Amino acid sequence: MSLSADLALISEAAREAGALALDLRARGLDTQFKADKSPVTNADLACDALLLERLQAARPDYGWLSEETTDNPERMGRQRTFVVDPIDGTRAFVKEKAWWAVSIAVVEAGRPTVGAIYAPQLDQLFVATLGGGAFLNGQAISTSQTGQLEGCAMVGDAEMFRHPAWPEPWPEMRVKARNSIAYRMCLVACGEFDAALALSPKSDWDLAAGDLITAEAGGVSTNHYGQDFTYNGPNPTQRSMVCSARPLASLILNRVRHIGLSS
Repeated sequence: MSLSADLALISEAAREAGALALDLRARGLDTQFKADKSPVTNADLACDALLLERLQAARPDYGWLSEETTDNPERMGRQRTFVVDPIDGTRAFVKEKAWWAVSIAVVEAGRPTVGAIYAPQLDQLFVATLGGGAFLNGQAISTSQTGQLEGCAMVGDAEMFRHPAWPEPWPEMRVKARNSIAYRMCLVACGEFDAALALSPKSDWDLAAGDLITAEAGGVSTNHYGQDFTYNGPNPTQRSMVCSARPLASLILNRVRHIGLSS
């Protein structure tokens, strides 16, 4: 299948899942909590089921990796795999904040080749194909060219940046929180923010689509050691996430790559 055909498929599916999530929330949510204390709702599960049905019916030879589906290692033997988060940012979704999204990527040989992230409350569809650029609602997007941390717009935890344990205090920045990791990466890709930093482990489904969209918009996404992500491995978890405009990447990495080196 062509990248454009896969993009059309996952874009339509993301919109359909977003509409379903909004409809189910309007009817009333059933919210439970996983072992890690993160919430999951009937909408998360319904959107996962919808995406599994739609996408695997269209591409039965693709593997499947989703936050809300029991993992099947058989996915690693497939040439291409869907990597899906049916609702990324469930806490925001439950609270009716806008910062949640449906995230879908196609991964091949460990790297995303197609990605779509849809923020239903904002009606924002971010998409990219490998080598084809990144787009928001059909318009080409690119990262900022900000080259200094002082005064930059950062998506992250303001308390973390103010913590006294940093060897060198962070400069004054405009720091804002957004729940969905995938949507944070899109905000960097379109230049609304200059960087996003998360130093806790993230799953493949949090990152894969946003990684491609950021790269195609001219940005950089790595872990805090500056290593590229490899997806669809036996343990689909990444150590951390640094996503930024290219001029900022080394400045951020210089401040965080020491973390965990002694452990």
